[in-house]
Amino acid sequence: MIEGGGARGRDGRQPRDRGAQAPPRQSTPAPPPTGPVTVESGVIVKDLSQALGVPMPELIKILMNLGQMRTATQSLSDEEIEVIGAELKREITIKHAAEEEIEPEAFEDSDEELQARPPVVTIMGHVDHGKTTLLDAIRETSVVETEAGGITQHIGAYQVERDGRRITFLDTPGHEAFTAMRARGAKVTDIAVLVVAADDGVMPQTKESISHARAAEVPIVVAVNKVDMPDANIDRVKNELAAEDLQPEDWGGSTQFSEVSAKLHTNLDDLLERILLVADAELDLRANPTADASGFVIESRLDVGRGPVATVLVLRGTLKVGDAVVAGDASGKVRALQDYRGERVREAGPGDPVEILGFDHPPSAGEFCRVVEHERQAKHLANVRAERLRREQLAQRPRRLVSLETLYDEMQVGAVQELNIVLKGDVQGSVEALLGELQKIQDSEVRVNVIHTGVGGITENDVNLASASNGLVVGFNVRPSADARHLAEREGVDIRTYRVIYQLTDDIQQALVGMLSPVETEETLGEAEVRALFRVSRLGTIAGCMVTTGVVRRGARVRIVRDGTVIHETSIAQLKRFKDDVREVSEGFEFGILLDVFNDVKEGDVLEAFETRAIERTELDQAPAAAAAPAESS
Repeated sequence: MIEGGGARGRDGRQPRDRGAQAPPRQSTPAPPPTGPVTVESGVIVKDLSQALGVPMPELIKILMNLGQMRTATQSLSDEEIEVIGAELKREITIKHAAEEEIEPEAFEDSDEELQARPPVVTIMGHVDHGKTTLLDAIRETSVVETEAGGITQHIGAYQVERDGRRITFLDTPGHEAFTAMRARGAKVTDIAVLVVAADDGVMPQTKESISHARAAEVPIVVAVNKVDMPDANIDRVKNELAAEDLQPEDWGGSTQFSEVSAKLHTNLDDLLERILLVADAELDLRANPTADASGFVIESRLDVGRGPVATVLVLRGTLKVGDAVVAGDASGKVRALQDYRGERVREAGPGDPVEILGFDHPPSAGEFCRVVEHERQAKHLANVRAERLRREQLAQRPRRLVSLETLYDEMQVGAVQELNIVLKGDVQGSVEALLGELQKIQDSEVRVNVIHTGVGGITENDVNLASASNGLVVGFNVRPSADARHLAEREGVDIRTYRVIYQLTDDIQQALVGMLSPVETEETLGEAEVRALFRVSRLGTIAGCMVTTGVVRRGARVRIVRDGTVIHETSIAQLKRFKDDVREVSEGFEFGILLDVFNDVKEGDVLEAFETRAIERTELDQAPAAAAAPAESS
């Protein structure tokens, strides 16, 4: 034993006296976090917990109370985030992917670097007022004949020259389904040309186009078209537009009006002069052509021979072959450039529309496109954007809240039926517009569920996806491959292709109507009065009656009316005349009737015989109605 020392541990050090330990330090709990926070749409539970400063178990508990089971890495819908914010009494701002689009930076270029660029003009107006025909007349090419039904189905960009100066035109679709695309056109335009037919006047889409132009804060030049028509009334058009705060210049206003005839190619020079006049007087259209190129994707598609093709309007800098580009979740290297005439070019400057070959897939129309340092950086930026879009898409996917209450409600009203659709189109803009139209088709019983969208022809993968989800494949201006067609025949998948949007939406609505439950209608057959009662021990009470109106038919339903009040409703068990069973008894004849499980019949009661029939629905808004009970007589 060692003197002066106590027991030591194996490491030779003397252990502490546990009885002499200092009392544990009391930590003051941190106050609960307060204040507003901003999160991305589709945020996962873990990230929301960190943003709020609230433990994850507390958030998961709130979701469990809603009947939603979530793990730390699962995305949350906007509704779930709002409910969590309400439960915690915190203000949560949800930032969506569309609000995070990269916009052009405010560059400070010196006057020596800036050069004049062509004005970008958007043709807008009501359907069939001659927008495409007017543009066709201006650039002396034929586009309207190639469009199904004479309606522009996607955006095109073209250039014309006037007095040695170029003007870039965007041709936006005229159908109401392409509202978002017209808004996108106004987003990148400098001047809006509002086309109004002289024989038709201001229409709903005319007002809609004015709203888009004003929201984009661009000047408006009015082209009064079809002045050659016999019933043309230019003064009426000016009056209607003056009511929309577009006062003609010759009336003391500031709006340029040009009276043209696209069909006869008259007064088109005047329209171009007025466009250049507005560009010079109201706008400073200059850009730096030596900077890295940037602009907006006007349209994109998947070409069979060339791969992904994107039409980009360059707004700044000069785009060259070999540049690394990124647009949303698409990236690549410019392999080739083509101008609006289809000719190969080496570069495109500010204000020029150009087709880019080299993206890894078609970018979304309206995305901001820019040149970056190298392909690796472009791919990284595109992957970050793709992941962001994927999370938001997962969060927006409709989820059913499973609970006893909702399960009981669905059993009572019948579960909502879904028509699953795989949607393919020729260009991205058309797919977006069709998706918006299909989402507008709503009903309490049936709904459209677009499970996949894409650009390009219909493939075997599309058919397999539709087969797995019991859906159909819808193609717009695209066709299925031979292998996809054979696979669809084997799997029993319906492939429908269209060239005009009207036909597509009409057929989808009719398909939904076929899924609706029939409408129950009631048909009154006749009435009979009880005049005598016969008690039969083994059967019950047989009522001797006379038919006063119509007929009484075996198998029909019967209401027993006593003193003007319906006291019971049942069916006919037996119907006899004398000793013979009969199918029906007509007005004025006597008969005996035995009601099913009802013996409390009295003399003087009135028996109303009726039948219910199921009628197939012909419209989505035709609500199914159960057979209505008759109103009580007074």
